Amino acid sequence: MSNYILKNFPDREELLNWHEKNRKSQLREVNAHIHTPFSFSAFQSVPEIFRLAREQGIDVLGINDFYVTDGYLPFYNQSIQSKIFPLFNIEFIGLLTEEQEKDIRVNDPNNPGRTYFSGKGLDYPFELESPYDCILKNLKYESQIQVKEMVEKASAILANQSKDLRLKYSEIKSTFAKELVRERHIARAIRSKIFDKFQSEEERRKVLANIFNGKEPLSGLNDEAALENEIRSNLLKAGGSAFVAEDENAFLPVAEIIEIILNAGGIPCYPVLLDDVNGNCTEYESSRQILLNELTSKNIYCIELIPGRNDLDILREFVLFFKENNFIITFGTEHNTPRMAPLKITARGGAELDDELKKISYDGACVIAAHQYLHATGKEGYVNLDGLAKQDRIEEFVALGQAVIDKFIQE
Repeated sequence: MSNYILKNFPDREELLNWHEKNRKSQLREVNAHIHTPFSFSAFQSVPEIFRLAREQGIDVLGINDFYVTDGYLPFYNQSIQSKIFPLFNIEFIGLLTEEQEKDIRVNDPNNPGRTYFSGKGLDYPFELESPYDCILKNLKYESQIQVKEMVEKASAILANQSKDLRLKYSEIKSTFAKELVRERHIARAIRSKIFDKFQSEEERRKVLANIFNGKEPLSGLNDEAALENEIRSNLLKAGGSAFVAEDENAFLPVAEIIEIILNAGGIPCYPVLLDDVNGNCTEYESSRQILLNELTSKNIYCIELIPGRNDLDILREFVLFFKENNFIITFGTEHNTPRMAPLKITARGGAELDDELKKISYDGACVIAAHQYLHATGKEGYVNLDGLAKQDRIEEFVALGQAVIDKFIQE
């Protein structure tokens, strides 16, 4: 395990004094939420992520894989080499049972009660106390039961086209995944199998149409990302021939997810879906004030957004409301689909963020950086063990985080 450089940073006052003398007036580019190949990612490797981040002027980058932290070590090593500050995050899929019973969609537009939830600024190296470690291991185990059943069903469907198209969970994991196998890995394996077996476009389209129950593929066969999305949608999602419903045991209550995040040293963070292409929000997010009340009642004082899916004006209005209510706010791109997009954050349609939004994003990253530094040096961070945040000291944490990030980049 690499020696965490933040452990060796000067104490708070010395660090702030150093920064006062050496600081540069700079609004750094941040991407606080990307997935790596350790869950599923558009990227082929962690070094590729950092090469592209450097080329695109990103100074702060946050790993945010589903359920796993196996990517932390290579992510940290590349951050040292690239002089890009690392944010250590994690993502879960949880459940709000009351909302599910009332048919209220939270931040999953298709599944009432289903909730994506992140932890920001976890301790590095990652460590959980025994009860929570067992819960997380069981959660990963349960998630793979459904995936294995899906692989078996997909394999049987493909074998009807050719015995050479059979799928094995072990092969998918070793070839396309790092730790957990997810639906997108299965879709990638299916596309790969079909393309390896059949060389002509006509044959490939025929097989795809057969496994889509007669529905012709809409994507060009040279657009691998779009084609894999079609395979996932037509075969693996609800209504598809290889669909397997997820067991409720694969989803923790949000309160339990928050306990795990706090035990891992992190900051609980709610990922906001916000508006779709028609300007609509889910029932849970339709009122900013009600959402604010819901989050604060659960001791959640941090939100994140993926601006690429939001209208710029709606995004700005929403973000400014939560900033006025002393939330820390981060932005990211996810990159958890096959489609490669820029790491630089823009709103829907490539609309550029203004400096006010960029500063809000950078300030949020600075608070998380300060939290990571304080925990690394044995001190209490932005939230305490009960999850209570120091909302009245955000500016203090922003200043400390700026010093931490600048020191890391200049080391």
